Amino acid sequence: MAVGINTVYQTVLYILNKEQRGYLPPSEFNSFAELVQLEIFNSYFPDGNQLNRYNQNNTQNNTEFFNIFENNRYKLYPFENEIDFEFDTISNSWQPTSERQVRLLGNIISTYNSTLTNTTPSAKINPKLNSITQNVSKSDYDKIVRSKLTAPTAKYPLAYQTNSITLAPNSPVCLVISPLPDSVKVNCILEPTKPTWNFYTGNQGQYIFDNTSTNFQLDISEKTNLIIGILKYAGVVVNNPTVIEVAEQEARKVEVNEKS
Repeated sequence: MAVGINTVYQTVLYILNKEQRGYLPPSEFNSFAELVQLEIFNSYFPDGNQLNRYNQNNTQNNTEFFNIFENNRYKLYPFENEIDFEFDTISNSWQPTSERQVRLLGNIISTYNSTLTNTTPSAKINPKLNSITQNVSKSDYDKIVRSKLTAPTAKYPLAYQTNSITLAPNSPVCLVISPLPDSVKVNCILEPTKPTWNFYTGNQGQYIFDNTSTNFQLDISEKTNLIIGILKYAGVVVNNPTVIEVAEQEARKVEVNEKS
C-alpha cells in the first residue's frame, strides 16, 4: 500500500502551523517530497547489503513476519518491473523502453525465434528458445566471446552492460548481447515516479487537493519517515532551527529502531 501524498502534505502543514512556524507552498512541498522519497529509496540498497550479512551469519530474527531482510526487500517490490528492451542499430545494443530510469538490472531473458544453428536438433520441435542471459563485465565478455570453447550460444547467451549517447535521457543503460536475440526482457528496479500534490483554486483563493495528484510509491511503513524528512527541509525554508532539530532527532530514533 502506497503513501497518500495528500495525507503527508496535510500533516506537514499541521505541524508547521501548530505553533505558527510557517507555511510550505505546494511547489516547495513537491520538491522536498521528491527529494525525500529518493533518499529513502536509495537507503534500501546499503541497508539491504548490511541486513544480508546478518542473514548469512544467522544473527537476525528469521520468523515469518520479523525477518528484517525480507521486510526491506518487500519495500522494493513497487519498483520491480519486467520491461522490454528494443534493439538500436546505431549502437548495436538493447535499450529499455520504459520512460522511467532503470536503476538495477536483474534477470535478462533473451528470446531466439530460430535456434536451429545454435542448439541441438531437438530444437526443431520447438524453435523458440527463452534463455537466461549471463551479465558479465566488458573485459570478461571480450575474453569469453573470443574463445571457441566458451563462445556464447542461443542456449547460453552472454551480455554486458554499457551506456550509449543514442539512449533516451531517462534510461542511460543498455545491453550488448551475443548471439543477437530476437527480443529481450529484463527484470529491473526502476527509479520511483515523482510525487506531486496537484491542486485547483477554490472560490476564496484556497488550494484544494486535485485527484490528478501522484502519490508516493513507498510502502505505507515509510509514512513517518517521509513526514520527518520533509519537515527537516521545510525547517530550512521557514528559517526555523527548532523544526530541523526536532525532525532530525525523530529521524535518528526511527533509524535506530529499524536497525536494532
